Amino acid sequence: MFPMMPAILRNFFSKRATRRYPPMTREPFAEVRGELKNEGSVCTLCGVCAVKCPSQCIVVDKKNATWQWDPFACVYCGVCVDSCKTGSLRQEPLYRKAATGREIVSVKIVLKEQTK
Repeated sequence: MFPMMPAILRNFFSKRATRRYPPMTREPFAEVRGELKNEGSVCTLCGVCAVKCPSQCIVVDKKNATWQWDPFACVYCGVCVDSCKTGSLRQEPLYRKAATGREIVSVKIVLKEQTK
């Protein structure tokens, strides 16, 4: 115990190494992969993002023309964004806010063939 005493006293009287969250937030790091967004007007419901997703958090329903994303299952790797052929997926450079309950992000897609 005596060899550890200088480190214990130094840590006890120095300033905190951590910060309180969420009152003290900071700017995200450069090129951070944050919250996933889907541009519904560009998406073609091809389903490549759902197939390539390693955590299987994306569900594409072609029959009902919906795209769903489970942010609690997502690992924010960016594979879906890289594999999107139309460029409708992007990751915002911000982290998601703390949530009190589980939610699923759902986007209704209007295909160009339906609008004609």
